[in-house]
Amino acid sequence: MPSEQALVKAAQAGDRKALNQLLKTHYDQVFLICRRVLGNHTDAADATQNALIAIVKGLPRFDHRSKFSTWIYRIATNAALDETRRRSRRPQIGMPDTEPIDPSSPDPASQVTNQIVVTAALEELSEEFRVAVVLRDVAGMDYEEISQTLNIPIGTVRSRIARARAQLADKLSHHHGELNTSDKRHTTNHD
Repeated sequence: MPSEQALVKAAQAGDRKALNQLLKTHYDQVFLICRRVLGNHTDAADATQNALIAIVKGLPRFDHRSKFSTWIYRIATNAALDETRRRSRRPQIGMPDTEPIDPSSPDPASQVTNQIVVTAALEELSEEFRVAVVLRDVAGMDYEEISQTLNIPIGTVRSRIARARAQLADKLSHHHGELNTSDKRHTTNHD
């Protein structure tokens, strides 16, 4: 299989198979970023669709100065933030949806509760803190990549992540009976 850089160059030259491979490779991560920033599947699907369109339209202008994944995650983040602004102009109905449940889990009901509590805690964070912690803890991006994605200094990235994690820990500690300890540690892990 060709390297990602080779696929990008081929896609920029008009190779549709290379473009499809790039989109397939990064789709899950783009959706996950949108899902965690937005808090629900429907809005995340809309934002993901918009991100994929922006990736295809913007690919000829990708200049290889950053990693392709960093460029894509910046587009996904912007699509999610745009969807957040659109969402704020329309009424919200219902509960946040959840991730798929592991049927082999000893307590699937606890899994659902944990996901709802974590999603609610993430949604209570300010947008700038939520995006930074999602890019770090969900997308697995390093501080430099987040800095490039959000176009902010690394020190600001570190500060936002630290503050987001502190706020999450505080919010989740209020739900200690609802959230089991292992999920709480995973959500607020520190580098």
